[in-house]
Amino acid sequence: MKFQYYIPSKVLFGSGQLDRLSKQKLPGKKALVVISSGTSVKKYGYLDRLLAQLDKAEVSHVLFDKILPNPLECHVMEGAALAKAEGCDFIIGLGGGSVIDSAKAIAVMCTNEGRFWDYIVGGTGGGKNAEHTPLPIVAITTTAGTGTEADPWAVVTNGETGEKIGFGYDDTFPVLSIVDPDLMASVPAELTAYQGFDALFHSTEGYLNCRTNPINDLYALKAIELIGKSLAKAVEDGNDKEAREDVALANTLSGMSESIGGCISEHAMEHPLSGKNPKLEHGAGLIMLCEAYYTYWAERGVADKRLIDMAKALGNPHADKPMDFVEELHKLKVACHVDQLKMSDYGIKKEDLEEYTKMAYETMGGLFRGDPAEMPFADCLSIYEKSFS
Repeated sequence: MKFQYYIPSKVLFGSGQLDRLSKQKLPGKKALVVISSGTSVKKYGYLDRLLAQLDKAEVSHVLFDKILPNPLECHVMEGAALAKAEGCDFIIGLGGGSVIDSAKAIAVMCTNEGRFWDYIVGGTGGGKNAEHTPLPIVAITTTAGTGTEADPWAVVTNGETGEKIGFGYDDTFPVLSIVDPDLMASVPAELTAYQGFDALFHSTEGYLNCRTNPINDLYALKAIELIGKSLAKAVEDGNDKEAREDVALANTLSGMSESIGGCISEHAMEHPLSGKNPKLEHGAGLIMLCEAYYTYWAERGVADKRLIDMAKALGNPHADKPMDFVEELHKLKVACHVDQLKMSDYGIKKEDLEEYTKMAYETMGGLFRGDPAEMPFADCLSIYEKSFS
């Protein structure tokens, strides 16, 4: 048994934690504050609360507000140029996974030459090593989906090619993360579901990963349990504080699972879908794939015990066969009102599924190496076809 455990981020978890920011040892005196191009963090007062905390800490700030739901490399470069021009010495991401991922990528490009895609491994990426340490990153998450506040990963799309690829290494862990469930109460029901399933699959994929380890297993199963217990409640009532706390904790645990376990081919298969179709939410794409994907592993018979473990964690204490997990997944989809999602509603065409399969292997092919067994190209294409509607 060999594994590395390294999660250096300081995490402040719980209601009201945003208001403790000014009391923390912040990593600089001028921050680039990265937010989305939307209005929610302004509308609900989260940005004003953050800026008030920075003023209290005597930290100056510059705002960058162009990040899209599927973040683009061009905005990473634009944000880095602004941070450099303004002399910022650290980056704050206030928002969901796309914002915090972008903050990490911006931090890298503030100290390294060229374009961000030069450092991407996979697809048309240059595969270069970043020579210089990124600026420090502070992550303040307003959603419960990606777990990016507790992992080093940043997923960015190349707007020229539609490639959506993950990037990260030890230096892109946030130095400080705030997980305040109060900031998630305003997330609409539909997005709460999409984000919650994303967190779920970070953990289920990590638990099936052939390179998993006992510490990852603990994080992953607990995250699955919390989502099974509370995601549908959070979808039904966004002001259910206990449910929001459970899903927020599951999200952070899933990020830790990603840090020491890692995703497998399900994520590799989704990235081309939302990379080529930017209106598709990442979590929605995963939901579309999930039943055919986990049925495939149940029928392969290569991870039976682990699928049963996950079925028990998700809500069936009497589970005794691999397909019980798929049944629990379906029940959760119904309970969260996301069982009717269709690829065709997002403009995805059945005749393009072979191209998506090629992209899955070309852009994020490394994730397939974590699968419980080898997945041939024809099997991957078959999962796409069975998921299509």
